[in-house]
Amino acid sequence: MPIALGGVFVFLLVSANPLLEKWVSLLNPGNTASHISLGRVLLWAAALSVVWPFIHVRWSGRREMPAYIVTAAALMQTMPSGQSNFFGAATILRLLILFNLLFAVQTILDAVYLWGNAALPTDISYASYAHRGAYPLIVTALLAAGFVLAAMRPGGPADQSPVIRSLVYLWVAQNVLLVISSILLLDLYVQIYLLTWWRVAAFIWMILVALGLVLIVGRIALNRSNAWLIRANLITLTATLYACSLVNFAAVIADYNVSHSREATGKGVAIDMDYLFSLGPQALPAIDRAIAFRGLDPALVSRRGCLVEQQVKDTAFWRSWGFRSWRLRRAMGAQSKSSTAG
Repeated sequence: MPIALGGVFVFLLVSANPLLEKWVSLLNPGNTASHISLGRVLLWAAALSVVWPFIHVRWSGRREMPAYIVTAAALMQTMPSGQSNFFGAATILRLLILFNLLFAVQTILDAVYLWGNAALPTDISYASYAHRGAYPLIVTALLAAGFVLAAMRPGGPADQSPVIRSLVYLWVAQNVLLVISSILLLDLYVQIYLLTWWRVAAFIWMILVALGLVLIVGRIALNRSNAWLIRANLITLTATLYACSLVNFAAVIADYNVSHSREATGKGVAIDMDYLFSLGPQALPAIDRAIAFRGLDPALVSRRGCLVEQQVKDTAFWRSWGFRSWRLRRAMGAQSKSSTAG
């Protein structure tokens, strides 16, 4: 179990961090494996099988066992059958020690390069560091949450151990830091390549994952059931959906992209007009600003007219009236009056 699950987390952390990937590549295991001869391995394995019976001698008499082995054996005997072999307290303890050590490496790297603003190696850019890190780290946090729920089941062998509880709290804290680092990495990427629908959704999803991890700690600390945890997560999800329904994301994305574009700030990437138009009529105020930055392009003005016609068609009937469409119509009317007066 420690080797298998530890390998999964090592794979995710290496895929999320270009620095770790670079260090692993420096080990160059491929060249080392090329020097191994299969024939020699088989020869020495056969020789060992022949020699082993002559060197493996059982000493008579009882040998005194170390105290820690006696304690571990007593712990294994007190466990119910099946738990000591697969997912008992001893296995969970080893897993948590290994996971905390693995995540400590990622936490230290984030503290140095992400929070401490240390210079990255010349062959790794902040854009690649941010793009590679955000999403795999969220998958890592989700797997960690699943492991904690499975390990710290109410009434289980690990639930009664104060040492395991402390290691769980430490590991969840590292996972929360991991999610916060993912949010910062995505923010760095957005500062370079601007906003999209999927990046906004990723921000919201990361916040939900962090809240879910905090609720898991609350469930363990308060000795609540998994049903309580499910209800708390559903309440959090419902509140998030309700809050998101009140936000005009199309207008927010369009305004952010225009305000942080190369045309507006003199640095960064240029405005993606095709993406602005794909956001729909709610992006019209930002589109007008983008057209003003670029100059009167007849093609862009024609596409803007199509969006205006779509807005008029969508609000032609009273049943399609909405607060956002009313605000947009009012803003466009005020803008047309000011341009006419000018």
